[in-house]
Amino acid sequence: MEDRALEDGILFLTQGKKEMTLSKAIGLIEIVTKNPHLTRQILEEAEKRGVIERDGTRIRLLDNVSRDYRSKVKTKSGEFTCGRCGSKLSKGYFIVSNGREWGPFGPTCVKKVIGF
Repeated sequence: MEDRALEDGILFLTQGKKEMTLSKAIGLIEIVTKNPHLTRQILEEAEKRGVIERDGTRIRLLDNVSRDYRSKVKTKSGEFTCGRCGSKLSKGYFIVSNGREWGPFGPTCVKKVIGF
């Protein structure tokens, strides 16, 4: 399970903006895990693989990273609670990756998660 969380954490990390604070990066990883040890592992592995570059409290995605995941967002109608901010939703946005759905997210939060 930890290996899958590691891969999913790196995937969500690549959804962020080209440059972000460490805090924003951790916010993206927390979609997958709230475990501080695993969060640290995800950041270290992403850096080792050449996905990110860390400079103190700043993180920069490297140019070799594909960031176009817009086609992997699907919507569902119903009663949901945003997995990021806790808002009540009548339409949920779900990010599909590695055969799993992450969400629901509201419209603003899904944009933040996927880097828009």
